[in-house]
Amino acid sequence: MPDTLRIIPLGGVGEVGKNITVIEAAGEILVVDCGLAFPEPEMLGIDLVIPDVTYLEENRDRVRAILLTHGHEDHTGALPYVLPKIPGTPIYASRLTIGLVTGKLREHKLLEQTRLHAIEAAVEFQIGAFSVTPFRVNHSIPDGVGFAIRTPLGTVVHTGDFKFDHTPPDGRRADLGLIAEIGNHGVEFLLSDSTRAEREGYTLSEQTVGDSLHQLIGEASGRVIVATFASNIGRVQQVVDAAHAHGRTMVALGRSMEQNIAIAIELGYLDPRDGTLVKKDGLQRIPKEQLVIMTTGSQGEPMSGLTRMSNRDHRNITVEPGDTVIISASPIPGNEEAVAKTIDNLFKEGAMVHYEPLKHCHVSGHGSREELKLMLGLVKPRNFIPVHGEYRMLVQHGLMAEAAGVPVDGIFVLENGQVVEFDGSRARLAGSVPAGAVLVDGIAAIDGVGGVILRDRRMLASDGVVMVALTVDRATGQAVSGPDLVGRGFLSDPEDPVMAAAARYLSDALRQAEGGAHSAEAGYLKAKIHDTLSRFFFEQTKRRPMIMPIVMEV
Repeated sequence: MPDTLRIIPLGGVGEVGKNITVIEAAGEILVVDCGLAFPEPEMLGIDLVIPDVTYLEENRDRVRAILLTHGHEDHTGALPYVLPKIPGTPIYASRLTIGLVTGKLREHKLLEQTRLHAIEAAVEFQIGAFSVTPFRVNHSIPDGVGFAIRTPLGTVVHTGDFKFDHTPPDGRRADLGLIAEIGNHGVEFLLSDSTRAEREGYTLSEQTVGDSLHQLIGEASGRVIVATFASNIGRVQQVVDAAHAHGRTMVALGRSMEQNIAIAIELGYLDPRDGTLVKKDGLQRIPKEQLVIMTTGSQGEPMSGLTRMSNRDHRNITVEPGDTVIISASPIPGNEEAVAKTIDNLFKEGAMVHYEPLKHCHVSGHGSREELKLMLGLVKPRNFIPVHGEYRMLVQHGLMAEAAGVPVDGIFVLENGQVVEFDGSRARLAGSVPAGAVLVDGIAAIDGVGGVILRDRRMLASDGVVMVALTVDRATGQAVSGPDLVGRGFLSDPEDPVMAAAARYLSDALRQAEGGAHSAEAGYLKAKIHDTLSRFFFEQTKRRPMIMPIVMEV
């Protein structure tokens, strides 16, 4: 409705990742971020999880732009899948974020048809009915911003991911003065990062990790391998600085790591320190005691550099006694088991592994409770929507907002798709729009979490499959040969007594059905095979394998 302001999170509330928020006013739509999430263990074979943007697709004529707060995948990774649904939508982001997104769009052949606009912190710009002012925040990647979005019905502030770091690696502090100025002009809604709403105090500065990296690299006698997120350019700079201080040479391994580093150097966000950072071509010529390797795999991802090294599956590096491995990241919830397995394998290969919480190798890029309170105090919103966090984190952040003076009826702890509507005087919940998870398998988007494909994969994983081959007379439906049963993941031996009994039981059932009205129809025969064997196998084994009948007519 043109005379209302509507705020709709399509992802990123009640979950970590998949961040995307719709801000709607004067009949026009702005989208803030467009991120992905990593699959949960039960999402078998799934590579990525992206938001359901049916609402944007249905209203594509009203979508004016996508604003990106920073370059992490959980805020930009869904762009290649979402942009084709809302073609022609321009993207506004800071220079480094634009650089990282450019590589992603080029890879998916979307770059030529996408308009990219570089923005500067504290420089206001206009998009349709919206006036937007980016403000600098600190995070674990340079060039992070939040947005003050002025609409005809009031200002909405979206923090993006943030913390207040007074000694950031790049020297660019969060702009507290501008945030306070925005707050002094009046803010109707604050949407604020809730990732560490359960953590007391302040998040430590990135500088403290730099000190630890200097110490660990300085103490290492042999080769040093450091794993972190490919987009954590600030951490990469700290490792380069530590390698330079101790006379070592650094090499980056991994396609995403190499690509992001090249972009950061080209745009001036990463200093290679007089040749300390070199290309991997000369890897074998560098003495081990002078080498630092930067790679991915801090989350135990199966195809990442560190995981391959731990499994003796890396083309360039074999981990050996004397190596020092530093895992400079904390496990994302759900990845703990994969990370622990990688660490175990590295220790088995003889490496010394340093990881949180035993060594101070990482600090979060998200503000803790005192920083969240400071943001609330600076912005002084009349209404508050916690975003970017599990539901319990949103609740805790909401309680902080209440303590900071936001009225209880102006605090909205939402689920994806819920709509908050503001008419200029009062905000209220106003129904919901479609919002869920779309699963990406390879390059194809498939059905959601409750869909047929995932259900079939779970069935195959838990109970296996039995394939049944049967040849019948086309005219009578009488069996000419078979049935032949082959199992995979379920009593695979055809000579197994249960499989042999199942074949006899099925033959008897099919003979009894011969001569019926539908006995010659392939569809009927397939249904009969499925129902007969499903019942038999459950009675005999208490398992329900997937039955795949193959009926050939002659």
